[in-house]
Amino acid sequence: MITSQQLRAARALLGIDQKRLAALAGVSLPTIQRMETSDGQVRGVVETLVKVISALEREGIELIGENLPSPGGGRGVRLRQ
Repeated sequence: MITSQQLRAARALLGIDQKRLAALAGVSLPTIQRMETSDGQVRGVVETLVKVISALEREGIELIGENLPSPGGGRGVRLRQ
């Protein structure tokens, strides 16, 4: 899963706005807006979440899950080289 904080951070790393992410993912702008204002983990239709995560990954974002190895611990995002 992805949190709203990770979603906003991923967009910031890519330097794109909500409208561009919506276009990349093939979802509506209001969908991205709702995802980013949710509290904690983003909830929604699984297919939509997969589209958004896939779009971010295609653009070079790596999501770091809460229990995945990372020097700092916790959740996060990073830009792949």
